Formats: sequence, C-alpha cells, structure tokens
Amino acid sequence: MGLEERAALVTGASRGIGRAAALALARAGAKVAVNYSTNEEAARRVVDEIAQGGGEAFAVQGDVSRSEDSARMVSEVLGRYGRLDILVNNAGIARDNLLLRLSEDSWDAVLDTNLKGVYNCLRAAARPMLKQRFGRVVNVASVAGLMASPGQANYSAAKAGVIALTRTLARELGSRNITVNAVAPGFIDTDMTRELSAEAREAYLKRIALERFGRPEEVAEVIVFLASPAAGYITGQTVVVDGGLSI
Repeated sequence: MGLEERAALVTGASRGIGRAAALALARAGAKVAVNYSTNEEAARRVVDEIAQGGGEAFAVQGDVSRSEDSARMVSEVLGRYGRLDILVNNAGIARDNLLLRLSEDSWDAVLDTNLKGVYNCLRAAARPMLKQRFGRVVNVASVAGLMASPGQANYSAAKAGVIALTRTLARELGSRNITVNAVAPGFIDTDMTRELSAEAREAYLKRIALERFGRPEEVAEVIVFLASPAAGYITGQTVVVDGGLSI
C-alpha cells in the first residue's frame, strides 16, 4: 500500500479495531506507535506481533482526553521516528443509558474521550504534519453518529461530532496535502459488542443486510486504504462499514 517509511500513531490500539488497524498498517510498511490508556500488557502484545511479522512498533501510554497526554504521545512518535505521517483516532468508550438515566458523568466521560480526544490528538499532530506538508488522518466514528441509536445519546452525539470535525479539518488542512477522513463502523465483533445479550445480538443481526457482525480487520483495511497513496484525492469523507445496517 506504499506506506514504507511512514510513521503512524493509532490511539486505543491495544484491542478491537485499533489493534487491527495497527497490525494492518504495519503489514503495509508503516512504523506504528501503539497507544493504550491502561492495558499495557495488551499493547505490548500488539507490538510483539508486529515485530514478529518483521515490522517496527512501540507502545505509548496516554489518555486522549487529556491534552498533555496527547501532546506527549505525538512528541514520543517524533522523537522515535522523526516524523508523523498517519494519525488514526480510534480510542473510544461507551456509557450507554436512556436519557433520563444518563448521568452527567457518563455524558462527560464519553464526550471527553470520543470527541475531545480526537480534537486533542489532531491539534497535537497537525503541527508536524503542516511542517512536513503531508499527513493522513483517519477518525473512527460510528453509524451511531449517522442514525438514531436509542440509549446512546452521549455516544451518538460524540460520533456525530467526529464526522463534522472530520469535514471541517479536511477544509482547514487540505492546502498542506493533509487528508482527513472518517470510517463509520456498524456492529463489529469486539469486546464492546460481545457484552450484548443474546436477544440484543439477534435483534441487531436482523437489521444488518449481510446478517452478520463485521470483523475488526474489515474496518482496518479501509483505514489502511484511506492512509495510502491510492486515497490521496479523498478527503472530508465518511466511509460507512456496517454490512448494510444503515441502508
């Protein structure tokens, strides 16, 4: 995919879509910074798997909801690789509940990580990307930001914000050869969806045209494409990867 010598930072890369994206970027030739917030052991396993495949990676701790952590992570990538070419904003959490039961703490936690975290990392990464006149940003949004998702008011609001932020930053940064795109996964087989009850899983499967949940690797391949030279003329777009859930 032409990513040799490119340096990437993937947030929330210790599991799920982030892990799959880190592995896929490494297979495509990129050097990868594997971000984690609390699960260092899982992040180290991702780094080891990349190394075993002949790639280069290192683990970097940081809470994306904290601007100082985001800035430090970018500095560590620059210190290790001398540049930052690809940013994948994947870190996210869910605190689902109906509005009248949704606490202010749950609202703030999800918005701080899922939306402010994207802002923090983008703001830190934009400076070196502008300086080198090159960058590829891929934000992991969700179909919940495009369609009604009862019980997820905070999550939906954050992911809709990510989509709007993607479009705005594509305009702001495009003149410096920096593309900013998003992917909007549907139900992907990750730790988050495995917590659903059997009844809920069955109900959701009936709404998906392909009648199955997606795999993290299927989202990761789209992320790699958007970071690759083949997608050099694509910016400000949201690619839906949901098996037909939203049609």
